[in-house]
Amino acid sequence: MSHRPNSGVRPLAGVGLYFGCNGLVFAALLPWYPLLVERLGLNSWEFGLVVASFALGAIVSSVAPAHLISRFGANTVVIGGTVLLGLSAAATAWSVNGLMMAVCLFFVGFFDAIVDVAQNVVGIGVQESQSRVILSSMHALWSLGGLVSGAAATVAAANGMDMRAYLGLIMVVSIIVIMLARRLVGDADARSHPENSGGADDTGADHGAEAGVVEGAEASADASETAGAKRPSSKRAILLMALPLAVVAICGTAVEDIANNWSAIAAVEFGGVPVATAGIAFSVVIGSQCLGRFSGDLLVQRFGSGRIARLGGGLIAVGGIGVVAATEPVLLLAGLALMGYGSATLVPGALGAAAHIPGVGRAGGVTLVNWIMRVGYLGTSPLVGIIASIGSLRWGLSLLIVIGAVTMIFAGRLGTVPRRSD
Repeated sequence: MSHRPNSGVRPLAGVGLYFGCNGLVFAALLPWYPLLVERLGLNSWEFGLVVASFALGAIVSSVAPAHLISRFGANTVVIGGTVLLGLSAAATAWSVNGLMMAVCLFFVGFFDAIVDVAQNVVGIGVQESQSRVILSSMHALWSLGGLVSGAAATVAAANGMDMRAYLGLIMVVSIIVIMLARRLVGDADARSHPENSGGADDTGADHGAEAGVVEGAEASADASETAGAKRPSSKRAILLMALPLAVVAICGTAVEDIANNWSAIAAVEFGGVPVATAGIAFSVVIGSQCLGRFSGDLLVQRFGSGRIARLGGGLIAVGGIGVVAATEPVLLLAGLALMGYGSATLVPGALGAAAHIPGVGRAGGVTLVNWIMRVGYLGTSPLVGIIASIGSLRWGLSLLIVIGAVTMIFAGRLGTVPRRSD
């Protein structure tokens, strides 16, 4: 059966709404964290453990997306996952203690990870049917959705709107937006070619998910060898190529995690920002990250991913110094803006390099690096919380300086992964 070529903007707009809606739901919750901490009486280390449950949920979900997409299709998974994500976020507002908040955030992380995988699968299908690169811009639209949502939540909190009513409203809006996006996407992603993603078929993708992380990467190697790639001699060789990329990706997600969970609290404690408007700190970080992602493709194309990542690491370190030294809002927000912009290209750059690890296929390399990245992401907030409990939050957030330095050390590896011959 032939498909009518769909070269218009409707599928692009639909995928953009997928990503933007995911950022919208996720970010709608974050500016309310200071109020939740105040209401539930959480100290720094308790809050760090509670928000770590988000990353734990994302890790636990690792096998689910492949099964669900194989059975129901990526578009259906995006829709169903978004509904459940919105429900989980809205339920967080009803938390009566730290344990309930942790359980809610676990499911937020679980469904967010599933939607993330599914929307990227749809994006790849549309990208191939349109014969144009769109994924970097789609991730920028995720940041833009988060920026708008975070700003709106901050305004709602500042005007005394009930948190439960607001997050319930966001759930309804997200369902409307995701259904509209589905109509726009249509069947434009049906012409994607599985072999281009590094696996021979959907079954191969499932096998990669069901096997261990490295075994899953190796499972897609046959397709790569068919394309002329040289297979690494051992799992150790694969890991040695993947680990430096994962370190860079972890640095990028660590900045995001600190922004998500600690920026609003830092705004209150360091900058004297009122609790009701503290969400502006998160909006500054995600806004600068959004600008960095929109400009990142051009900068990487001109100067190379390694140089831009190294520059990003420097900006994160300088921004971290500004944050921990801040005693008023201007310096704090300037530091947050620098670290947001600096982190913009780290995760896309690391995953892009992972797709070219020889012998494991695109899907295998990305799966491996993504898995290690999520494990590292799990430890960020608890580490900040523990350091803050021993010393102070300023000491805890000084981790940003270390993250920037580590990024600068490993940034050069983004441009040294041997390219597969396709």
